Amino acid sequence: MNRSLSAQERAKRVIPGMTQLLSKRPDMFSLGVWPGYYDKAKGCTVWDLDGNEYIDMSISGIGANVLGYADDDVDDAVVGAIRTGSSSSLNCLEEVELAELLCELHPWAGMARFTRSGGEAMTVAVRIARAHTGKDTVAFCGYHGWHDWYLAANVGTENALGEHLIAGLDPCGVPKALRGTAIPFRFNRLDELEKIVGEHGKDLAAIVLEPIRNAPPTEDFVRGVRAAADACGAVLIVDEISSGLRMNTGGAHLLFGFEPDMAVFSKALGNGYPIGAVLGKESVMQSAQKTFISSTCWTERIGPVAALATLRKHRRENVGSRLMQLGRNVQDGWRHLLTKHGIKSDVNGMLPMSHLDFETPCPQHTKALFVQIMLEQGFLASNLYYAMYAHRDEHVARYLKSADVAFGVIAEGLRNQSLEKMLKGLPSATGFKRLT
Repeated sequence: MNRSLSAQERAKRVIPGMTQLLSKRPDMFSLGVWPGYYDKAKGCTVWDLDGNEYIDMSISGIGANVLGYADDDVDDAVVGAIRTGSSSSLNCLEEVELAELLCELHPWAGMARFTRSGGEAMTVAVRIARAHTGKDTVAFCGYHGWHDWYLAANVGTENALGEHLIAGLDPCGVPKALRGTAIPFRFNRLDELEKIVGEHGKDLAAIVLEPIRNAPPTEDFVRGVRAAADACGAVLIVDEISSGLRMNTGGAHLLFGFEPDMAVFSKALGNGYPIGAVLGKESVMQSAQKTFISSTCWTERIGPVAALATLRKHRRENVGSRLMQLGRNVQDGWRHLLTKHGIKSDVNGMLPMSHLDFETPCPQHTKALFVQIMLEQGFLASNLYYAMYAHRDEHVARYLKSADVAFGVIAEGLRNQSLEKMLKGLPSATGFKRLT
């Protein structure tokens, strides 16, 4: 792995934090072992810079490549768009077609706007909600990106976002004047939201939530968030950036009965090509014209073309059902093997975005050793499994056979208290921190 590891040293010298996405930083897996950079990817196979070949049973492009890497149907559509001009002084018709298709998939919605990433799409949604209501405060649960409106929750607090996926998010650089404009509540804790509405309802522009992250929502929670939004005139925004296209073609909120005013998509929407979407009720979306929301690269053609090809294939082949089956098979396999080897862990997450949390005396060492042993057996693997349509049953079977070996080694290391000595790289990092 000489080229792969030397590339990481080069990156640290010229890119602050090494990578553009925290979740792809090698230290989140095992620094010194995780290859970090790829040369080629196809289906569910990845080749690193040294020519090593892996089956990717880890984060699948952090959930972006829902169909698989370099999917022929999507890539053919994109190549066609490139050959006929990816941008011009005029607008592409595909963005109109994409808006129509998204509204067809979500009959409650009437209009859509597009960006090229999830974080900015969420920021557009919050801006529209604030413009629509004339109010500033946002109540939220879940993870919603890196922008000021969200990190404002940590201004003047110790770690208000600590229970919302990523701990230690320092709001350095976020204006202190935004303190108190983003207030968190926990998923399925309707009492916490109702308390926020009671105290801040007159100032509440939006209620923002993911329809599912780990456990599904309760019926009371689904009904209650809609009632809470209606009670104070807030816009209900469902963040489908992670959950969208996992369980169905469209948003998971459709399955659980949420009735949003807006929904936000990205990640899987373009199968790895940059595209984000904000859709909503016409009365709310028209408020985008009250405020300035505009960007040159939002008008390029590749994103909408990729999204159209992804959605059409996803619906035609019932991809959501297959992803659910894959996730169930992996979670069941994890539970069986962890029990077999006596390793205490919690297996959780929506099925297509599964995760296991090692509950050992040294969980970050345990995770790093799992990563290391699975790499040696030809798998990119972590404590996360994000399903791709490219995953076949034989991939899952081979993966679980290798996981059986890895858990056996881990169990022995735990018994002998020799886990740390077995690591070739560093323990897995947690949360957000400066990389030196």
